[in-house]
Amino acid sequence: MYDIVVIVLVGVASGTLNAIGGGGTFVALPALVAFGVPPVAANAVSRIALAPGAVASAWVARRDAAPLGGTSTRALTTVSVVGGALGAALLLALPSESFDAALPWLLLFATLLLAFGGRLSRLMARAVGEDAVLGPRAVLAGQFVLALYGGYFGGAVGILMMALWSVGLRLDAAAGNPMRLVQLAAIYLGAAALFVFVPDVRGNLPLLLGMLGGAVAGGWAGAHLARRLSARLLKGSILTVAATTTTLYFLAA
Repeated sequence: MYDIVVIVLVGVASGTLNAIGGGGTFVALPALVAFGVPPVAANAVSRIALAPGAVASAWVARRDAAPLGGTSTRALTTVSVVGGALGAALLLALPSESFDAALPWLLLFATLLLAFGGRLSRLMARAVGEDAVLGPRAVLAGQFVLALYGGYFGGAVGILMMALWSVGLRLDAAAGNPMRLVQLAAIYLGAAALFVFVPDVRGNLPLLLGMLGGAVAGGWAGAHLARRLSARLLKGSILTVAATTTTLYFLAA
């Protein structure tokens, strides 16, 4: 019972973080590994568990999600689902040792994006010029690559989406957040559709269900909280979790 309570709280925290700016992976994945789930299976379990929470966040934000760069919401979402599924297939096809070795570096990459993503986005925007705007095909191609990464690992994929849209479409972060939530849900659902067939996932069903329930509650609440809390406070909290998790993984490697 104690384990279930803990994993539900982990789900709440992960779902909330994903809704308010990203970073739920930094909580969910290490928690499952701490419960004895192998890293690849933990990645799969966390993606399935966080998918309904992402959907709950997307549902709250759906009316504010506007089409991007001349693409339709349906086309962008389709690309996200397909890319997420292919990224999940890549994770399952490669040897588990390759993911184990790459995990600390993926966490570090995601942490750096969380810390410097906004600054990098501004520097890139200056470099490409004020008039540079991605066409519909480029937007869809970029989204496919991000969805592929999101299906394979997913850490800070929401930050990457906002960076792409900010640089290529001059989209304000606040205006783009509803669409970010919709596309994050699509990527998670695409990956989860493959991960449900992994035997280790079914073997950790109590953990999966506990985290799933918590993530739905956290995703729903987080989508509302994101409209009220300080952006600086949110980013600081997420970055603290990310940096701590990354450091612990490198120390354990």
